Amino acid sequence: MADIEMTNATTPQKAQALITLPLSGLSCMNCARKVMAAVEPIEGVHSVTADKTSLTINADAPIQEVIKAVESLGYQAGETLTVPLAGLSCGRCIAKLTSAFEQSDTIFYAVVSKTEATVTGTIDRAGIVAIVEKTGYQVPGRQDEVIAGIEANAEAQTESVDRSPSLPIDAESVKDTVTTNQTTDSVTQQFILSGMSCASCVSSVESALKSVTGVDSVNVNLAERTALVSGHAAAAALIHAVEEAGYGAELSEDETTRRERQATLYAQQFAEHKRNTWLALGLGAPLMAWGLLGGSMTVDSTTSQIAWGIIAALTFALLCTAGKHFFVDAFKSARHHRATMDTLVALGTGSAWLYSAAVVVAPALFPDQARHVYFEATAMILGLVTLGHAIEAKARASTSKALDRLLDLQPQNALVVENGQEREVPLAAVTAGMVLRIKPGSKIPVDGVVESGESFVDESMLTGEPLAVRKTLGDTLHAGTVNQNGSMLFKATGIGSDTMLSRIINLVRQAQSSKPALARMADTVSSIFVPTVMIIAILTALGWYNFGPDPKLSFMLVTATTVLIIACPCALGLATPMSVTTGVGRAAELGVLIRDAEALQHAAGVDTVVLDKTGTLTEGKPQVTSLVNFGLDDNVVLQLAASLEQGSEHPLAKAVLDAAKSKSLTLSNIDQFEGIPGKGLQAIIDGDTYLLGNARLMEEKSVDVSSASDAAAKQAKRGETAVYLAQGTTLIGLIGISDPLRHDSTTAVARMKSLGYKVVMLTGDHPDTANAIAALAGIDDVIAGVLPDGKADAIITLQAQGRKVAMIGDGINDAPALAKAEVGIAIGSGSDVAIESAQMTLMRHSIDAATDGLELSKATLRNMKENLFGAFVYNSLGIPIAAGVLYPLTGALLSPVVAGAAMALSSITVVSNANRLRWFKPRKGGNHVG
Repeated sequence: MADIEMTNATTPQKAQALITLPLSGLSCMNCARKVMAAVEPIEGVHSVTADKTSLTINADAPIQEVIKAVESLGYQAGETLTVPLAGLSCGRCIAKLTSAFEQSDTIFYAVVSKTEATVTGTIDRAGIVAIVEKTGYQVPGRQDEVIAGIEANAEAQTESVDRSPSLPIDAESVKDTVTTNQTTDSVTQQFILSGMSCASCVSSVESALKSVTGVDSVNVNLAERTALVSGHAAAAALIHAVEEAGYGAELSEDETTRRERQATLYAQQFAEHKRNTWLALGLGAPLMAWGLLGGSMTVDSTTSQIAWGIIAALTFALLCTAGKHFFVDAFKSARHHRATMDTLVALGTGSAWLYSAAVVVAPALFPDQARHVYFEATAMILGLVTLGHAIEAKARASTSKALDRLLDLQPQNALVVENGQEREVPLAAVTAGMVLRIKPGSKIPVDGVVESGESFVDESMLTGEPLAVRKTLGDTLHAGTVNQNGSMLFKATGIGSDTMLSRIINLVRQAQSSKPALARMADTVSSIFVPTVMIIAILTALGWYNFGPDPKLSFMLVTATTVLIIACPCALGLATPMSVTTGVGRAAELGVLIRDAEALQHAAGVDTVVLDKTGTLTEGKPQVTSLVNFGLDDNVVLQLAASLEQGSEHPLAKAVLDAAKSKSLTLSNIDQFEGIPGKGLQAIIDGDTYLLGNARLMEEKSVDVSSASDAAAKQAKRGETAVYLAQGTTLIGLIGISDPLRHDSTTAVARMKSLGYKVVMLTGDHPDTANAIAALAGIDDVIAGVLPDGKADAIITLQAQGRKVAMIGDGINDAPALAKAEVGIAIGSGSDVAIESAQMTLMRHSIDAATDGLELSKATLRNMKENLFGAFVYNSLGIPIAAGVLYPLTGALLSPVVAGAAMALSSITVVSNANRLRWFKPRKGGNHVG
């Protein structure tokens, strides 16, 4: 329906500035006419336009008086402003700022996320900024030109470095140049790393990145060789810092680029490792077979000296080819006063070759029994370690398969409709507002809204929901979902990084790059692991040289080399990131988005699940389910109630209006509407005063409801909310409204209880209604009649009892409780504030998905512990055995070749164990993998 405009007859007809206030509570154009009639007479108002959702007036009109006029009719009006935010890091920050907004008389309501606040009221931007800053946060300004200047400056710096390698580079000058003009907006950048070999490298790269001014947080993932950096430092400064530390880094612009680049790197690494493995084993295996078959491995004649001299040259060539990267990376590490796995391999193989070469060149310097050569050990160690790296690289490439499957959901082209003509364009050419056609069986390229046609759409890859969803006019479509059997036209609303699919991918990527406390502990141990192993190797060599039997030199070399080779910092470094990366990816496949690895660790310890009622256990769609009249026809009672509810925004109002609409009842006009918070409303219809609300309202207005007590009690037992209707002081009707349980709530609750969780329902409903719903759902513990801030207190009370709490909710009023719980779990279809406050988000509206997430968290933490336990046990047993502690009992030493094989196997075992999570299946009454 067209908007209706009233223009004051005395106002000149000229262009003027207008301001639009959002309206709420209007149900039809009759309401809009009432608003315009009330606002138009106000002095200073020259132009009025209204519909059901907004009121447009001249900008210089007295806003406060306009709002008062609207409110006198029982509606709400206000200006909506959105400002960017900085400094908010969690749900508690969001709750704190939301509370500050709510305390302002000039703000009607506010929706706050970590990045922006949308405020509706009479407050201006300056007032919002003042509240934000007073609360301890910031409102960043737009600094596009500054950002562009930084990037140009950084590029100029890096280009000058590349073009002039002979000139000395001042690292601080590059850092200062880039950070002098850094932005105030915190951004997250992802980098693909090269040159990392073990957990020691992780701490080195993290330290280098944290040294750059403007960096807030750094997470380096050894499993994927990536770094996620948050802050406002320029990419050039971060890359320079990594390169100065002896590694390589390149900025990953988006997930598709990252995948392509990483796939290329993995393929190159695998090919290189494969080639080096063949070279090393091609030389080492025949030499080892020669020794095992009884061939002499000593220099005891001129002929053998010449033969071993040739082999020494071949082995040296092998060190310079297949083993080159070990020595180059070890040298880089030494320059930066570090020791890594490459250091251990280089020292072990290098010392074995040097000793053997010395025996070949000058055998007379060694006693007869010490003239053993270890060229086969040098070659076999290189071959086995490199083989391990090849298998590990292959396995690591599969850890992000879940994320890759999400990326594969988005098609590369779209069918655009312009002027009645269809043409296929690349996805990058699609812009918001374009009309696209989606054909049967095709993947939806971008987010949008259906404009014509209808079909069923498979959203299982995004939400985990197996059943296809019917889509028709006005429904939302998501990129990556699959159209099944119909053809539709839809308008693009979200493209590129603004689609739900892109946001999911970004959240999964950030979670995969994060670290739980367990991982940080492992990183701490790993950072001192290699130097400790080197000290043990030196002490072992000295011990055997001073106290060992003859030949002392041979025993010294074998034990020290074996200690260096068997130690495996890789297993320690990969133990947790492999589990986190695989676990978070599997969770996304199950329709559960996990914010970070810390949430995984917290979720694994949960023993109590608190469920919000409305919209979580129930459908969130109240319906009129019973009606009792007292002297009037049922339809008359319903028509009067619906007429009164026209001016209300209460959730129960829609149920009454829908019931009246289904019976095609004609509603009456109302006057002097008054909403009574927490109780109900009153208004005049045809000169008579009517009341509609709860028992407290009836009591306050002296309405006798004793005749309805039995009916109200029956409604409460059925889980219905009783709504009384009175004419004057006479009760004329009782309406029962219920919000039905979701179809899977009962089985989901039963599953939680069977898995050992204490299940609690938390709601603001009347205790009788709440207990009835809880009984239907199979919940024994109920906390009812609680206000939003009381929900957070209820969580605190449970925690004080020693409970580890997961809270599941979907509304703005659940946000404080979600933030207080150890793990907040938000329904993905809920409010942005609830999602921002949560550590987990469910992509399908089912609390069964929450149980899947909790179960997977336990499996992932268990997998991490298995990996760490295996790595610690391996090194705790392997290093002493390599040092020769069993020699007095067995009379034999562990071969360096066996040590090399064991080291490679330890890393492969960790990676393989973590990949078991890819096949994790939540328990639905049976066993699961993990």
